Amino acid sequence: MSHQELEPKNLHIEKRPLSPLPQVEILGITTVPNAQEELSAIATAPTIFAGESARTCYSNQGIYRPSDYLNPNHKRITDEVIQSTRAAGHLTTRQHFAITFGIANISRQLIWSFLHNHPFYNSEQVSQRYVAVKENNFFIPPLENKALEIYTQNAQEQIKAYHQLKELLSPDVSREYLRIFPSRKGKKETKGAVEKKAQEIARYVLGVDTFAYLYHTINPLTLLRYFRACSFSDVPLETKTLIYEMVNQTTKFDPRFLDEIDKEPFPKNQTPEWQILNSKRTIIDFGQAKSFKDEFDQKLGDYTSKLTDWSVNGPQSLATAIRTVLGITTSQLSDREATELVLNPAKNKTLNDILNLTTLNKISQALHNVSYTFSKKLSHTADSQDQRHRMIPGARPLIATHYSGEPDYITPLLIQKNPKALSLYQNIMEKTFTTINQLLKMGIPEEYALYRLPNAFPIRFTETGSLLNLHHKYRMRLCYNAQREIWQASKEEVEQISQIHPQIGRWLLAPCGLRRLASISPFCPEGNHYCGQQIWEKPLEKYPLRII
Repeated sequence: MSHQELEPKNLHIEKRPLSPLPQVEILGITTVPNAQEELSAIATAPTIFAGESARTCYSNQGIYRPSDYLNPNHKRITDEVIQSTRAAGHLTTRQHFAITFGIANISRQLIWSFLHNHPFYNSEQVSQRYVAVKENNFFIPPLENKALEIYTQNAQEQIKAYHQLKELLSPDVSREYLRIFPSRKGKKETKGAVEKKAQEIARYVLGVDTFAYLYHTINPLTLLRYFRACSFSDVPLETKTLIYEMVNQTTKFDPRFLDEIDKEPFPKNQTPEWQILNSKRTIIDFGQAKSFKDEFDQKLGDYTSKLTDWSVNGPQSLATAIRTVLGITTSQLSDREATELVLNPAKNKTLNDILNLTTLNKISQALHNVSYTFSKKLSHTADSQDQRHRMIPGARPLIATHYSGEPDYITPLLIQKNPKALSLYQNIMEKTFTTINQLLKMGIPEEYALYRLPNAFPIRFTETGSLLNLHHKYRMRLCYNAQREIWQASKEEVEQISQIHPQIGRWLLAPCGLRRLASISPFCPEGNHYCGQQIWEKPLEKYPLRII
């Protein structure tokens, strides 16, 4: 495979988008320290690290280093090992290396559907909560004539509504903010805080095609998987343009990395989801989508997140695991004492450690033995944050299968309470869904038409997490600085856990509550970002209603 074959103009890319292509640069890469000139050509080569780490497994001479590759005899064997381990699927050798990409000009739909839809990455992404969105900053698929006109017109309508909502909501946000912080009236920082809260809510009208930029760090194995799986995305055209360029940038440091790449992405029509869709329904089926949506929402009821399954004997299993760690009997440590040992932050001080040490602490690891499953309904913008809890995986949808042709969206509470804002919000939602239906009726592929979905579009999915990882999530998301939707879902989840396992649920609190139990001062860890609510004094069921 030649380098040229991975360029966007090759046969893998059917058409080019009309918006700028993804910008990709390597900001950081694993390298041999203090590499001399003769080593410079391989100092940042992931394949060499793979080969030498593989050979170390069977070495009776200690660790093999990249510098050993300069020996011709050693090089020959290492080259064979690189090829044989790749062919046999011994792929942990491709994880001893990190590549940090700087990526711009990619849609939030791509990020949600692909880059953040697995656990093996780390990203720092520009936030729509804190950074205002600019005009003409969105993905444009390869459309023509009337289709292009109505697509871009709706995008412009969305950004206009975004700015209007910010203005309409600012007085409401200001009143609520000053109710919580009366001493901040007239202060310079208040204006900025109000503006950010207003735009956090206004962003719900923006399209999921809005561009973002981010740091994205992965290892070579994940990049190999990206190439092989890029057809799995809801937006395969845009995904391919990104992944091919990530591969191109990597080969500048290691040309033989191309030999690691599969010849073709995995065929989309051979995936199980597409095989079942071909036999049961079409990808876009308004009636089927509506039937599914109605069934899901009926089961969900008034919940944002509903507990649907759990470790029935969770508290007992947890206590047994703790006694196993310690090598003691039930007569020495009762179930109640064991549960308190691991979940009471006054006794298990790793729970409040800023570095989150629970995955390395043996008592805390017992929390892996209890799990909970939830059916959830979050807006696209909230789920884009929720999915960042990578150790709590979810089964998220092929988004086209959930499109019913009807307006379907989450409405933030502050908008519900403002009649003018609500009217504007409902109007732009009607226009947006009408635009999508027009595009589909014109024969535009769903991949392109559904870029017009708003951030408010509901993601309906099922999610399961161990108590260890859920504990960390609740410690972060029960804080009043968390996004309101995720805060609401987390509160509902803990309330339901408390109903079935009260001996566990009583210890699932906001970070300030946990710090208070552990006598850590100040109780609030947020410093200048203190939410203004003394939550640490209240049990979960008495947490006050959040408006913003």
